[in-house]
Amino acid sequence: MQTKQQIQQLLASAAISPNKRLGQYFLIDLNLMRVLVDSTNIGSDDIVLEVGCGTGSLTEALAQRAGKVIAVEVDGALAKIAKRQLAKAENVEVINTDILRNKNTISRTVTDAIEPAHKKYPGRFLLVANLPYNVASPVMLNLVRGPTIADSMYVTVQKEVAQRMTAAAGSKDYGILSILLSATGDVKTERFLRPTVFWPQPQVDSAMVSFVRKKEKVSRIKNMEVFSEVVNLFMRHRRKMLKACTKLAQGELAKIHSWPKIFEQCCIDPHQRPEELSPEDYIAVANLCYEHLTPL
Repeated sequence: MQTKQQIQQLLASAAISPNKRLGQYFLIDLNLMRVLVDSTNIGSDDIVLEVGCGTGSLTEALAQRAGKVIAVEVDGALAKIAKRQLAKAENVEVINTDILRNKNTISRTVTDAIEPAHKKYPGRFLLVANLPYNVASPVMLNLVRGPTIADSMYVTVQKEVAQRMTAAAGSKDYGILSILLSATGDVKTERFLRPTVFWPQPQVDSAMVSFVRKKEKVSRIKNMEVFSEVVNLFMRHRRKMLKACTKLAQGELAKIHSWPKIFEQCCIDPHQRPEELSPEDYIAVANLCYEHLTPL
């Protein structure tokens, strides 16, 4: 792990400075970094994905415990520093690319690195990262709905993202992220972080959040793609009534013409608004949608 002074020296040697547009805020509190790593219980059979590895400070600690660490950094200059710092860590692969091919897809370069790692390391696949602010939500959404799925996630994010991750139905922060996380696992804010634990200091507070995927929860969802589409359909129009949202269905969901019956079977009032439905309600609706879309 690297101190603030060491990170500053590494950046100065490359004649670069933190790029706030890319969400580059380096976690410099080494005690908090240890807390983050310790909370994961990483083992030698586990694969860790780190998004936004920066100069490789957290990566060094992850490499000491994991079987394989795949560290992704979009900034070419930082990726070069990380590769140099981690040159002796044989279980680390630093990839200089954008983690997202598009908003709904993880980079193929990254998935191509993950797939062979699974063959060698049979343990868990974890996301452990000080996530760049600009990609935090889409990265986590992709790793929840798949096809590349994280067994657990231990991340630092903006406080407002943490609030969206843990929000309950009916609250102002409740949305697609909170529904998918709650429906598939247990999510918890471990602690809030002041701007002073980062360099440079952001203008907002942050939080350390954990998510553990639960098989018993996932098993309730008949089809993850349909579930995700249903949540997206309604929560994109969260202020409208449910029955009005159905008229805006696209793709496979546009083939469904029995929405009143689906709502009735789920004991849901079609005059409710999407933000009032619980994750369990969305699972029930999505499962019936899947049945309607799947021929007997």
